[in-house]
Amino acid sequence: MLGYVIQRLLQAALVMLAMSALVFAGVYAIGNPIDVLISPDATQDIRAEAIRRYGLDLPLWQQYLAFLGRLLRGDFGQSFVFGMPVLDLILSRLPATLELALAAVLIGTLLGVPLGIHAGYRPDSALSRAIMAVSVLGFSVPTFWVGLILILTFAVNLDWLPAGDRGPTLEVFGVGWSFLTLEGLSFLLLPALNLSLFKLAMMIRLSRAGTREAMLTDTVKFARAAGLSDLTILRRHVLRLISIPIVTVFGLELGSTLAFAVVTETIFSWPGVGKLIIDSITSLDRPVMVAYLVLVAFLFVTINLVVDLSYALLDPRLRRGGAAA
Repeated sequence: MLGYVIQRLLQAALVMLAMSALVFAGVYAIGNPIDVLISPDATQDIRAEAIRRYGLDLPLWQQYLAFLGRLLRGDFGQSFVFGMPVLDLILSRLPATLELALAAVLIGTLLGVPLGIHAGYRPDSALSRAIMAVSVLGFSVPTFWVGLILILTFAVNLDWLPAGDRGPTLEVFGVGWSFLTLEGLSFLLLPALNLSLFKLAMMIRLSRAGTREAMLTDTVKFARAAGLSDLTILRRHVLRLISIPIVTVFGLELGSTLAFAVVTETIFSWPGVGKLIIDSITSLDRPVMVAYLVLVAFLFVTINLVVDLSYALLDPRLRRGGAAA
């Protein structure tokens, strides 16, 4: 097991090195931030000084090596626009995105898995057909359209929930969280529902397919022959058999939601990392863009590693296979 962990860590390091090079080259080959940072009426001397100050006069490979050296020290550089360390800037916005992503994935999982199991256990019932129709809508309807409908219905027409922003927060260890206050929770509800719709549909279909497959296994057949109740069979046997793909999708969806909650954050004016990256792209704030994409790559590499290691905890066959190896 230790050798497997070391191998995966080395693979992760190589992936991160390759991704950092691709991200850096891609971002720095597009646009010129000097055109945004200084006035168009600036003299050539002022322009040349700005280029030198930001290190943009160096060849691309030298800029990358300098970036890599800073990265190894945990320094992502200074934001061109905000004038502060990029890592501090991203970390200041991360709790809002983390809170929104966790709420969305939890809603999708806690609702989607039971609904999917029911749809797989009783596929011919009217409720199961309705559940599958909801999953089709979750895949088909664009996120931005759903967000606008939610705002129009619950914020404008009914005036039940706020239309945007994060609302009041309660600080825990210096970090503000919206869900810890009732008013903050009301601000979180609409964007979390909007972001969870696709996750809900995916979990329903994944759980249904897993349940249909699990019902054909000898484990479930013997449990039924032993006279166990349907609830006991679903809870003790079916849920355990389908847990590995669910954990895999949960981890990957959490990572993708953290990385790509841009549309929802923009629609609901949620002050998270997604809105920050949109503003950075608009202003060609290269250090923020590069740092964001590198951190996204690191996030996915880490989640994949954790998911792979969690397989052995969920499936005894993998533990026996690892011990035999």
